[in-house]
Amino acid sequence: MTLEVNAERLQEAMREQAAIGMTVEGGLDRLTLTDADRDVRDWFEDAMLDAGLDVRVDEMGNMFGRRPGTDPHAGTVLIGSHLDSQPDGGIYDGPLGVVSALEFVRLLDDHGIETTHPVEIVNWTNEEGSRFQPAMMSSGVWAGNIPLEAAYETRDHNGDRFCDELERIGYRGDVPAEPQHEYDAALELHIEQGPFLDNEDRDVGIVTGIVGLRWGEVTFHGEANHTGTTPMHYRSDALVAATDVVTQIRRIPSTLGERTVGTTGSISVEPDSINIVPETARFTFDIRDPSDAVADEGVERVLQEVAAAAEREGVDYEYDERMNAASVTFPDRCVDAVRSAVDDLDYDGRELVSGAGHDATYMASVCDTAMVFAVSDDGKSHTPREHTSWPDCLAAANTLANAALDLAGVANPDEVDV
Repeated sequence: MTLEVNAERLQEAMREQAAIGMTVEGGLDRLTLTDADRDVRDWFEDAMLDAGLDVRVDEMGNMFGRRPGTDPHAGTVLIGSHLDSQPDGGIYDGPLGVVSALEFVRLLDDHGIETTHPVEIVNWTNEEGSRFQPAMMSSGVWAGNIPLEAAYETRDHNGDRFCDELERIGYRGDVPAEPQHEYDAALELHIEQGPFLDNEDRDVGIVTGIVGLRWGEVTFHGEANHTGTTPMHYRSDALVAATDVVTQIRRIPSTLGERTVGTTGSISVEPDSINIVPETARFTFDIRDPSDAVADEGVERVLQEVAAAAEREGVDYEYDERMNAASVTFPDRCVDAVRSAVDDLDYDGRELVSGAGHDATYMASVCDTAMVFAVSDDGKSHTPREHTSWPDCLAAANTLANAALDLAGVANPDEVDV
């Protein structure tokens, strides 16, 4: 039995969600717990109710829609992703996985399919981590990897607390943020966000694991002074120390491994005036590698550079670990379900390890998990130029549907209209 999604319905759902928070350039600005996030949650809740799902919202705002199975003792199959976006991001990153999960349960109804296992679809809160850090915060709480109270006390750059903003938009549920059922398997569809599938002209990605991810924030404390009257050798310039380290973050990965990457994505300076020696410089760094040992070594090398730069410039520093997510290798059972779906659909698939972090990282600590990747044109993501063609969206959605059906099981094969 091979399922094919309703292409028109999938496209319409993608257009509907993309209209909520769409930017002038056609991208998406829907940061977590903003008004736009509230509006897309309202849209998703209505869609789940229309699909006849039993909807619940937990105390982290994670949204679940449950379709019962025929075996009361069978574990649940969980599929979904996230609806929040980066600032001025793209319309596919996360939402394609949520919309494809919604399409799967609609497809089951279309064909009169009863599954042996219950099926749940999910929208995870704050996957991106762009407003509140760390990323994948709410799936981390749900899986028991991040304390609830620590997540609640997280603040954005304006000082707003996560729990207060969750309450403000009306999505602080009363269900505990923990598994409410036994989970047998989980799948997440996502765009690749990299160039491999597109460069090789593949149809779909079979994801075998996720890299280890480390985030940190460094703050240098120097001394503000007049730029015209302070001799160079009298200065304690926090920004000079920071820029020395930022340059090394660009260079260190090439000395560690082929898949190691390092980035400084955010930097701020105070007093931020053209004629004042910077007193404070703060920046983030992001180190990733499929090997946790290599990722840890990358952090150690960055901190060595921080200490050396502080000594050279005569400044003090602070270090704050923002995230430490271990690498994941997905079990054969779920990866095989994706492989089989790709083969049955006669797609040209490629196996790869995800270079981006995903909620599947934490789902994998609860149950067997795997991922499906859709092609990212030119490998672009976190930008309005992010794009996945409709044929590629359909290929990924079809793969997810058939892999999920494999894991959920068909309880009434003789009654199915396919």
